[in-house]
Amino acid sequence: MQVFVRDNNVDQALRALKKKMQREGIFREMKARKAYEKPSERKTREKAEAVRRARKLARKQGIRDGLIAAPKRPARDARGPGRGGRPGAAPSAPGAAR
Repeated sequence: MQVFVRDNNVDQALRALKKKMQREGIFREMKARKAYEKPSERKTREKAEAVRRARKLARKQGIRDGLIAAPKRPARDARGPGRGGRPGAAPSAPGAAR
């Protein structure tokens, strides 16, 4: 896994690396390997994970079929300051030239 450092911005590269590692599940695996897991505990955990995946799949299918109401999403303009865009950039007005 590699991340490029642009303009000597190590902080941004480190943030990107952490995000990649989180997505790949490396932190979860490191935590799991820290201590020995008994085979019985492993089976229990894997069963619980399978149940969780099945419930999630069933919930998504129910939403697609219209049997379950979809979760409400927050309004786009209700987002707080500092969300999205470039850091330090002034908010642009709709239809403003860029």
